[in-house]
Amino acid sequence: MSEARSRQVVIAGAGIAGLTAALAFAERGYPVTVFEQARQLEAAGAGIQLSPNATRILRQLGVLERLLPHAVRPEAVVLKDAAALRDLGRVPLGQAAESRWGAPYLAAHRADVQAALTAQVTERPDVELVTGARVTGVAAGPQGIAVTAETDGRTIEASGQLLVGADGVWSSIRENLAGKQPGFGKSRFSGELAWRATVAAESAAGKAFATSGAAVSVTTFLRPGFHLVAYPVSQGSAFNLAAFTKGERIAEGWSGHADPAILSGAMRGTAPALARLVALAGPWTAFPIHTVEQQRWTMQDGIALIGDAAHAMTPFAAQGAAMGIEDAAMLAGVIADFPADLRQGLATWENLRRPRVEKVLRRGALNRLAWHAWGPVAIARNLVLATRPAEKLAADLDWLYGWEVVRR
Repeated sequence: MSEARSRQVVIAGAGIAGLTAALAFAERGYPVTVFEQARQLEAAGAGIQLSPNATRILRQLGVLERLLPHAVRPEAVVLKDAAALRDLGRVPLGQAAESRWGAPYLAAHRADVQAALTAQVTERPDVELVTGARVTGVAAGPQGIAVTAETDGRTIEASGQLLVGADGVWSSIRENLAGKQPGFGKSRFSGELAWRATVAAESAAGKAFATSGAAVSVTTFLRPGFHLVAYPVSQGSAFNLAAFTKGERIAEGWSGHADPAILSGAMRGTAPALARLVALAGPWTAFPIHTVEQQRWTMQDGIALIGDAAHAMTPFAAQGAAMGIEDAAMLAGVIADFPADLRQGLATWENLRRPRVEKVLRRGALNRLAWHAWGPVAIARNLVLATRPAEKLAADLDWLYGWEVVRR
């Protein structure tokens, strides 16, 4: 096997994690092939929050400069009572975030993030992006990993030292491994539905949103058993709305049909202005929230799962994309640190990443508990937020937003 081929990295999936991995490995001198099942790169969902731990990496990879003209730097993260619309807590963002954590906090449309990553990838001669290619086979041997994909009725192959499964919550790479190796399994429905809508700022719904006083911030409206997150995207020309409720399992996929009465029922008791906004923003699309908990993220033969393929999480810490970006950057760095020992590199990467991801998962679970709280628990939450200054709320996030990849 030639030296270039022996260093080849094959990536399944050209979402945020996969494209970040392609850029991170290319930066370290690895030739990369990316297989993407979709013929056109389209972002699932709508809005996305990118905290400083993610934008710092995107800046290092040359992506942030492409994204900034299309994104919004929200002034704060604000928690509001959904019934009274009064502020419960506030974490300053904007320039305060950049000064504190060394990188901006952004709200963006997923399509803009995808476009910025794709544009950066297409400028790299050492990255080959193959769309419309579905991975159908993976084989490990003494010469490395061989990957087979189907495209336009024909079979193509790529081989190298490492396969990165970045193909999301319904990962075909993880499914392939689940039939052969212990420790790999399927995704699990969390029992939660995400209801999403994007509204133009000049629309009736957009104007109704602006009257809520949340047009320049990431605002979470809290109600027992329910919350709604709203923030501007696309340079402020649109607003992303995401409501979260309990719900029955619906068809697997990024969206499906669910009874709108679930959302309207959750809105009972909220402020009339908020209820009007939700009514004007329809129709809403329901997304089933699936999670992935794997005993293993790597195979010593040369396979690693990153992002949602490894550890899809609920969105209550707004860190799903950020964890995929962190995974990708750290994987490339650690593999480069062990050029002659891939097994050691993979083991080291997983050992380093697991405590970080597990801490983020715990934060998401805590947020959900606090945001959906009832009765005395909700009263205690409001009291804690009322007595905790903005500086302290920001300091509580230093471990999360201040994280950096250690480069050697």
